[in-house]
Amino acid sequence: MLATEENTTDGVVPFNSQLLKWFGNKQRFACAIISFFPRRFRMYHEPFLGSGAVLGVLAPGRAEASDSFKPLIDIWQMLRSNPEVVKDWYRSRWLESQQGDRVEKYEQIKARYNERANAADFLFLVRAAYGGVVRFRKVDGYMSTPCGVHQPIHYRSFSFRVDAWSERIRGARFYHREYEESLDRAREGDVVYCDPPYNHSQAILYGAQGFSPDEMFRRIEAAKRRGVFVALSLDASKKSGCTNCNYDIPSGLFAREVAINCGRSMLKRFQMGGQTLEQEIVTDRLLLTH
Repeated sequence: MLATEENTTDGVVPFNSQLLKWFGNKQRFACAIISFFPRRFRMYHEPFLGSGAVLGVLAPGRAEASDSFKPLIDIWQMLRSNPEVVKDWYRSRWLESQQGDRVEKYEQIKARYNERANAADFLFLVRAAYGGVVRFRKVDGYMSTPCGVHQPIHYRSFSFRVDAWSERIRGARFYHREYEESLDRAREGDVVYCDPPYNHSQAILYGAQGFSPDEMFRRIEAAKRRGVFVALSLDASKKSGCTNCNYDIPSGLFAREVAINCGRSMLKRFQMGGQTLEQEIVTDRLLLTH
């Protein structure tokens, strides 16, 4: 579905071309998630935007997408307003990375980003970092993820992805703000998809430190009372289901729950030095308010 005046899930099909490499990216499972949305709805909201996986597959006609991380939102805002600039950001840094040792060049770009956080460097880093694992030190926000094992995508191939994504997100507006404000803006007939940091398994990652699920549940409850449909992804289990990730979810908040199998854990693979880890299976809970 490409942007129209009305939001509907009719015609949604898989779209597998990732713009940003991102740990926990839901793009492969987005169609399954979207299948539980109302068939027709007013406005789509995604308050934990990250890689924009569900937004990109849904391609809504009217949407508000937001994130608390400014360099990330700067990428999305530029993608919508001037995609040629996004192409140039990536192209210049890709060429820079080829002028010498790949790992050393990555570390130089990362050091430059850590001196002054900016969208252009961050765009390249998330494509070149190990598995899209965006890891920050809690004390000072220093990005510490090492270089990935593979060459980052060629800038010409990335340009094609920019073109595809700029078309699919043309109905969206992007905002740098906290998730609470975005949830509070949703009105009757809107759909909100929440994919928050998973504090059981992602405490080292951006956004997870200090995140409060209890406050999120309160905001979802208020949105539900206003007639908003909310779908929430939570980590349900890891290690082939052997570890349950329990949350203190208010009774009656969600009407139903489905399981989404997300495959092997990229974070665990990162932590264990790239082992394949066939037994480290992650299952998401998709909770639905209606």
